[in-house]
Amino acid sequence: MQIKLENIMPHPLRSIQHEKESIWGQTTILQPKAKILLNASSGKGKSTFLSTVFGLRNDYDGFIYYDDNNIKSLSIEEWTNIRQQKISVVFQDLQLFPKLSVKENLLLKNELTNKKSESDLLNELDLMGIKDKWNQSCGTLSMGQQQRVAIIRALSQPFEWIILDEPFSHLDDKNAEICMEMITQEVKKEDAGIILTSLEDNFKVNFDVELKL
Repeated sequence: MQIKLENIMPHPLRSIQHEKESIWGQTTILQPKAKILLNASSGKGKSTFLSTVFGLRNDYDGFIYYDDNNIKSLSIEEWTNIRQQKISVVFQDLQLFPKLSVKENLLLKNELTNKKSESDLLNELDLMGIKDKWNQSCGTLSMGQQQRVAIIRALSQPFEWIILDEPFSHLDDKNAEICMEMITQEVKKEDAGIILTSLEDNFKVNFDVELKL
């Protein structure tokens, strides 16, 4: 699925001076299967980019297209399909259910499409060093542990794009590398594209495109 941003300018960012290289106010095409690094300093709109492209907010000028479809014209049923089958997200604030266990958070997501078995999920938690947190409520985990749960949850559905908003901000280099390797393998398996927002690090991935906000 191609994503096209046509002269997009989120209303909260209209008063900010953007550099010439910024995608805001420009036409940018995100080609299917591309590996895209979205680099920006704090306050330039990384999380706004995610929530806008994902259709969670519509306070912007310009147009966003999935293939040839203006996303503002999509029905609830079409959005449901897109969010279950085509775009997966790791939000900066993670959006886990804090009172539910790791198991419950992961199974709630996975059961929408039954992409993985419970054994698969436990193996991924084991690779990330948090298998022992299976029955622990997410609200009692450290932020780094929660980030790893959120990443596994995002990988528990089919997708054509996965968008990750500073997904490793609370992880050390070793755990970030483990998580990035797991993401990269899943992206390859799904034959999908990736959009990763970062302050500066490319996490040893050869990105096809680097965009600026």
